[in-house]
Amino acid sequence: MTRSRENTRARLLEAAHEVFAEVGLDAASVEAICERAGFTRGAFYSNFESKDELFLALITRLSEDKLDEVSVRVRRLSGTDSPLDLVRQIADMSLAERMEPQLLSEVRTQALRDPRLAEAFLAWRAQMLGRIETIVRDVSERHGLPLRMPVADAASLLLDVSEQCSVQAALERLTERQANRAMQSRLEQLVPLLVGEA
Repeated sequence: MTRSRENTRARLLEAAHEVFAEVGLDAASVEAICERAGFTRGAFYSNFESKDELFLALITRLSEDKLDEVSVRVRRLSGTDSPLDLVRQIADMSLAERMEPQLLSEVRTQALRDPRLAEAFLAWRAQMLGRIETIVRDVSERHGLPLRMPVADAASLLLDVSEQCSVQAALERLTERQANRAMQSRLEQLVPLLVGEA
């Protein structure tokens, strides 16, 4: 992909993020996104087949950015920390820039109606689970924390809990600090289930 096309995609994704935040997925028209980004519909359709594809690309970018940051910080964690301390630090960093649960929920809802989007959504989720598995395995190996279940199951459980906590925090209109505390509390409850002699 050329630098120019990468820039165009990035601007369209940023514009989509802004328009979505203002009006939601259903009301966010291709025209509004193009106008916000300063591009024509032709530029949009040369980069994305549909609005659904654009929003799937957006949640991919947001989640990958978050996981990139978590991966980097996990490598810097102290080897002397207890499992609970590690959980607290990881919960803090993983919610530093939360992906809006509204966006994920709306894309999931659309995927329930559209088999093509469902296939793409499931592929995205599998990709995210793969990234989380790598992080879980890294923490387990670096800090000598034996897991009570396969890494894939632990990653799936952590993703489910993270998504549910984010949705609950949004429904309760919690501040970012309150959402972080709620996530920490939930993850701390999971530690005895995840870590220990198998």
